[in-house]
Amino acid sequence: MHLSKPFYYIILILLAFATGCKQNSEKNTEETVEMREPLKLVVIQPDTVATPQGMVWVSGVNFTQGAASSDVLALPREKPAHPVAVDGFFIDQTEVTNAQFRKFVEATGYITVAEQPVDWEQMKKELPPGTPKPADSLLQPGSLIFNRSVEGVSDLSNYAQWWEWKTGANWKHPQGPESSIINKDNYPVVHIAYTDAMAYCRWANRRLPTEAEWEAAAFGKLHGGVYTWGNDENSLVTKANTWQGDFPNRNSAQDGNSYLAPVAAYDSNSLGIYDMAGNVWEFTADWFSVSYYESLPLDKITVNPQGPLKSYNPQNQFQPEKVIKGGSFLCDKSYCASYRISARMGQTIDSASDHTGFRTVVDITML
Repeated sequence: MHLSKPFYYIILILLAFATGCKQNSEKNTEETVEMREPLKLVVIQPDTVATPQGMVWVSGVNFTQGAASSDVLALPREKPAHPVAVDGFFIDQTEVTNAQFRKFVEATGYITVAEQPVDWEQMKKELPPGTPKPADSLLQPGSLIFNRSVEGVSDLSNYAQWWEWKTGANWKHPQGPESSIINKDNYPVVHIAYTDAMAYCRWANRRLPTEAEWEAAAFGKLHGGVYTWGNDENSLVTKANTWQGDFPNRNSAQDGNSYLAPVAAYDSNSLGIYDMAGNVWEFTADWFSVSYYESLPLDKITVNPQGPLKSYNPQNQFQPEKVIKGGSFLCDKSYCASYRISARMGQTIDSASDHTGFRTVVDITML
């Protein structure tokens, strides 16, 4: 069973977030194609295949994945930029909403990771040997939330100051037992672990995008830019739900929202896809490795990359992580500029928070 973890152990997750906001080589096994050889991609949506409701077609394309040379905020794990190609696919126009996830739960009786009882015997297998057992009061179902009462923070390396383990926090109660999602059907579902997203995908006959597919969708028709809308950083407040002001003490909310926003509250990208920057982080199917891009060829196109064979993060060597993309409402240039297309972080498969969600894809072989 995959388990949610009390704040006592959430530090392992926060290390990944902290590193992402402010290397062990591997071999990749994807097919590579010489650049001069014509690619045989699925580019155009077949006439016989209808667009699933709420989705848009992303044409097959070859493009450069990874940090643009002009991106001064890029981290080493976003480099080197390398040529990739993906077949065409359909992707959700918005992040999966509370209403959509509720239909899944009502149909299946599914219980999310954040709602499940905590099994210490299972948990300690994923922690450093000799880790002491915490008090039973901490071993309760819950999830990680941003502490909205934090103030006076000046040392951004001490990320535990603005994160709080909240017993009773889950997708139905995003800020704890007293909160609810009443009248928030059109908000992205949060407190979703990777295992929860996969359960939803199986029910809906969908899958999570690969990291390369996610970037292809984020670029839309505007390949080569740092952001989903191009290179104009000044457009951020009108294009995405992020943090403005003094992180984490004060959010001036110039973009209209202090925290989570309804889906499609900001302009779509050139393909009509919403919130590929900001609002909530989104899970992908790929394992997260800080050194994966270093293993890919620069003189050949990697076709339909599936990510590394295993997770590798020196900051979290005990738990495997999946790539998350897009940043969230907490991203600020002073700390976490992860609303950039190439930005990538890892999140453990059995952990959730109030700023992580997902969207799904369908390829023509699934219809």
